[in-house]
Amino acid sequence: MRGRGGWPGEFWDPFGDFAQTWNRMAHFFEPGGADAWMPDVETEETEDAYLVRAELPGMKSDDVDIELRGNELRITGEVKEEKQQGEGKPLRRRRGKFAYRTNLPADADAGNINAQLADGVLTVRVPKAAQARSRKVPIKP
Repeated sequence: MRGRGGWPGEFWDPFGDFAQTWNRMAHFFEPGGADAWMPDVETEETEDAYLVRAELPGMKSDDVDIELRGNELRITGEVKEEKQQGEGKPLRRRRGKFAYRTNLPADADAGNINAQLADGVLTVRVPKAAQARSRKVPIKP
């Protein structure tokens, strides 16, 4: 069963949806205020890991910070205004700070997280703890 919010396979958590809405609204009161924005983010659960993908077009790895506090994964950064080259306007429409936060499931192996930014997509891979991975249990006759 896929839940409405959070990680696939979990039941819908209305408080989790509320927390995400609250976090988005909080951007208006943080430095950057109305200039703050939220990247498109999707989460996926595979057999051996949890994946978080964020669309960050035109950003470099130096512009993004990934931090783990307890079981909360935080992805933050800032899109700075591009310098205009030649005639015309720069293509980037977003600028300012962004932040995405999510709580990792209990079976996440926080010590082995890795991240990659390629072609404007940040992929954070959080492996599942070995003992938490699913396995087939044979039924004895």
